Amino acid sequence: MERIIASEMLSSLHAHDVISKQQHGFLSCRCTEGNLLECLNDWTLALHNRKSVIALYVDFAKAFDRVSHNKLCHKLLSYCIDGNLYSLLENFLADQSQRTRVGNSCSTNIKLSGGVSQSSCLGPLLFILYINDIVQLVDALCVCKLYADDLKLYSVVESPTDPQTMQDALNRLFKWADTWQLGISYKKCSALPIGSHSVYHVFAFGSNTVRF
Repeated sequence: MERIIASEMLSSLHAHDVISKQQHGFLSCRCTEGNLLECLNDWTLALHNRKSVIALYVDFAKAFDRVSHNKLCHKLLSYCIDGNLYSLLENFLADQSQRTRVGNSCSTNIKLSGGVSQSSCLGPLLFILYINDIVQLVDALCVCKLYADDLKLYSVVESPTDPQTMQDALNRLFKWADTWQLGISYKKCSALPIGSHSVYHVFAFGSNTVRF
């Protein structure tokens, strides 16, 4: 039943152009190769035009486990997912629990207040919807590519002030992550200079920095 619901939801979401085209994870005809080829094309054109590129890789810590059920339901309603389907999804998320099994021994059940399962049919789709609006934060400032919860931002460097444009995008991203309760794994974030005239800069996530 999960598979049927996920398939019908995807058909409707694609028909209304809801899911961002920058998302390449858990979707048919989207993959890591497509993500990389789109980036490679943009970067090659920049280098051909004797420009450099700033690329930042952002990692969310345990992203699937930290999805707030209440905030996810709020986003489902914002995408016009309501009525019986909304009630079904709300019940699907409610009263979930987990336990650990080692050999023949099991721990006690622990009730979950958040998170979606990557191993279910609906979990990945619900996560994609949860993170879907992140692209709208930075589209006007830089290019954003997603593979599930893996985020890549990049911008062509044309003037000394361009790194500040990327910093503005990070400021918006930091505020978004705090609002939607997705922690950023700062130690796994990295920056990549592309081109012979790269501008060296230190980017900040709140009080945390990513050196470039």
